[in-house]
Amino acid sequence: MIGVNTWVWVSPLTDEALADLAPRIAAWGFDVIELPVERPGDWRPARAADLLAELGLGASIVLTTPPGRELVGAPSQTVRETQDYLRHCVDVAVTVGAPAVSGPAYASVGRTWRMSPDERQDVYAELRENLKPVVAYAAERGVRIGVEPLNRYETSVINTVEQALEALPDECGLALDIYHLNIEEKDPLQAVRLAGARIAHIQASGTDRGAPGADHFDWPGFAAAVRDAGYAGPLVIESFTAENQTIATAASIWRPLARSQDALATEGLAFLRSLGH
Repeated sequence: MIGVNTWVWVSPLTDEALADLAPRIAAWGFDVIELPVERPGDWRPARAADLLAELGLGASIVLTTPPGRELVGAPSQTVRETQDYLRHCVDVAVTVGAPAVSGPAYASVGRTWRMSPDERQDVYAELRENLKPVVAYAAERGVRIGVEPLNRYETSVINTVEQALEALPDECGLALDIYHLNIEEKDPLQAVRLAGARIAHIQASGTDRGAPGADHFDWPGFAAAVRDAGYAGPLVIESFTAENQTIATAASIWRPLARSQDALATEGLAFLRSLGH
């Protein structure tokens, strides 16, 4: 299965934008559409569920962690509000039929600080404690939480699969993103294999955030590693438009990454299909 995130074209997602994008995404031959939950209420899950069912599209859900969404090193009220937001994302996933909610569910993107080994252990213990009720809530509803390692410029909490396996409760899944794996992992393919059955979701952007295949990554080796890990979920193209000031700044998108956003999606789809996924 191959999917694409609506961030390729728009942020935040709205009912109107989804009504425009979803038929095009289905017509191009994607299997899954990835729906970001930036702010509860930006788009209506029930309406999205009806639209996707009509088009024969599956769904995946991604969470966002702007400043103020924190599960570690934050006031208890902030942690509770973040947990409530994550539970809302699970409810959205149930409504649209998405099997996983994925993203950096630990601290806001861009928040970095130095930690001694002992301080890191304390942060990881805090993260496990604050994630467990959310993971349990999701499991009761048939949804997996996939926590995503990010690169060193976006977080100092979890950068690698090895750190994620250390930091997360055993019942929590991982979300892997090629863009971040390429920066942080000494061997990205071995990192996929190490994650193994814990993989809840995979995002497959190019190493420059452009289309998969239009880059230097070992994609055939990656496809083999995904098969070895036993992952059978979608590969979702995640990129961003430089036309949206907020998200372009957050993701450091300073130039076009393809001749058009449509081309980024369709050329990435054709390449991922060629890998046999």
